[in-house]
Amino acid sequence: EIIPMSSFTREEVAKHNTAESAWIIIDNVVYDVTKFCKLHPGGAKIVLDYAGQDASEVFWDLHRSDILRKYKARLSIGNVADADKKKSLGPDVEKQAGEISKVPYGEHSAWQGFHSPYWNDSHKAFRVALRTFIDEKVRPSAATFDDDDKESPEIYKLISDFGFHYFRLGPGKHLHGKVLPGGVKGEDFDYFHELIAHEEIARIGSPGFVDGLGTGLVIGLPPVALFAKPALKARVVPECLNGTKKICLAISEPFAGSDVANIKCTATKTPCGKFYIVNGIKKWITGGQTSDYFTVAVRTGGKGVEGISLLLVERSEGVTTKKIKTSYSGAAGTTLIILENVKVPVENLLGEENGGFKCIMANFNHERWFIIAIVNFGNRKITEESFTWANQRIVFGKPLTAQPVIRQKLAAMVERVEASHNWMENITYQMCQMNYMEQTMKLAGPLALLKQFSTRCSYEVSDNACQIFGGRAITRTGMGQYVERFQRAIKFGAILGGSEEIMGDLGIRMAMRGMPKNAKL
Repeated sequence: EIIPMSSFTREEVAKHNTAESAWIIIDNVVYDVTKFCKLHPGGAKIVLDYAGQDASEVFWDLHRSDILRKYKARLSIGNVADADKKKSLGPDVEKQAGEISKVPYGEHSAWQGFHSPYWNDSHKAFRVALRTFIDEKVRPSAATFDDDDKESPEIYKLISDFGFHYFRLGPGKHLHGKVLPGGVKGEDFDYFHELIAHEEIARIGSPGFVDGLGTGLVIGLPPVALFAKPALKARVVPECLNGTKKICLAISEPFAGSDVANIKCTATKTPCGKFYIVNGIKKWITGGQTSDYFTVAVRTGGKGVEGISLLLVERSEGVTTKKIKTSYSGAAGTTLIILENVKVPVENLLGEENGGFKCIMANFNHERWFIIAIVNFGNRKITEESFTWANQRIVFGKPLTAQPVIRQKLAAMVERVEASHNWMENITYQMCQMNYMEQTMKLAGPLALLKQFSTRCSYEVSDNACQIFGGRAITRTGMGQYVERFQRAIKFGAILGGSEEIMGDLGIRMAMRGMPKNAKL
């Protein structure tokens, strides 16, 4: 009987090279895979071909490190006595939840030894606390739900109980008096803390599943928090933040996307003046399938933006939701909403009647900032994956990073990730200094331009990552699974919250307002 974690010479390991007794070495650790061979997804033969040998190189060509983490405790029996550190090709499989990446450009520079005027110890403690929670409680099952096109009420409750919805609503009185993860006081919570919350959710790497974890709340609850009457706000906001109720934003229609002024969904007052009767269709609504509340743009007046209002519609008679199949996961709950003679109390009006467009525009800044946060950290995650794989993958006897063309692809990815992130940090700092109205006036243009830039960057990041990973990048499981999900989802950021073309145009039109009339070359 073998005593676990014994020490073996390579000669001893070499004797175990048959189906009756098969041992292999991976990174100087000895594994008994005799029984496992029959269960190996790729068949027994490829495992037995390396029985008695050091299989490190071929293992890391075919597997992610989480596979070794999964089986190490069960299959490892000892270490190599004459361990050769040069043969340790893989990562530290004992990596702890919440660890900060050491891969170059795998994190914001402030987390990799660089100085920053923006980030402090409070932000760093907050990120580690959130990352630890996600690594332990959310990430292990995220890919399964994403691939199965299913939302997870259990995980939604977990993140609700942890407080994620509070963090993602941003700084405010709803956090005052609370001690947040990492020991952060609610009164000290700023937009950089909120940015971390969005980034750590994005880091899960399953875009559809991530959107199902509260994107509807992030973009649908702020109008209620800002513009609802006190009684409505006091009832709805706590229910959504604690996860007992869900909410989504319903602006887009089959008839109007970025052209918000063209919406056709109507809300007509009853003769008694106590209700609106809502009729219309909303489409591509994230999280709508399981929502209890819908923040809905409706037409209460004439044509154009002057006739638009914003209503909080509660799930009731006349509200029908149907899931829409999209190019990324059904776990996002992307929905078609049919509103037929829905009776909504006038108290559910958000802001003023026919003043809804201002509320929508005020909400767009935060929505676009949030989308940028998700896209940017997705770009960084894929860059980290690509850098790691290029360092790990051996081709023609050398790592992929030995190829100049691969280094150029990595360079292009890093340049775009760092440029976009540094721009984002500057805008986030402005948000911390400006009041809400000043943000609305001054940041609409820069946010529109940055949203366009970050989504354009994602195309190149995705394209380069696909070329670096090869066939693995178009395979839903295995080494390139994060790249595969990313490249299926990149157009969502480019379209939702305002298409790229609208963003570029808006950014320059806002800049033109400040153009000196007498400016000449």
